Amino acid sequence: MKTTLNIDDQLLAQAKSAAAVERQTLTRLVEEGLQLRLARKPAIAKRLTSLPVFGQGGLRAGLSGLSCRELLDAADADA
Repeated sequence: MKTTLNIDDQLLAQAKSAAAVERQTLTRLVEEGLQLRLARKPAIAKRLTSLPVFGQGGLRAGLSGLSCRELLDAADADA
């Protein structure tokens, strides 16, 4: 899958250099880094799947889902 990331220029230069030294692609280096990082914190991923719910009644009238724009507009309307 292709995606776009915003990476600090200096960090990207270091990553490209490391990939070249290790004779691997930048993609592979990034994949390995993500795999290592995600394997290190499995408990966080499990905690995020079951967030507590406070209050009653569900979504406020007029909100169709968890759209950031809708939530921000609703918060501004209350101010």
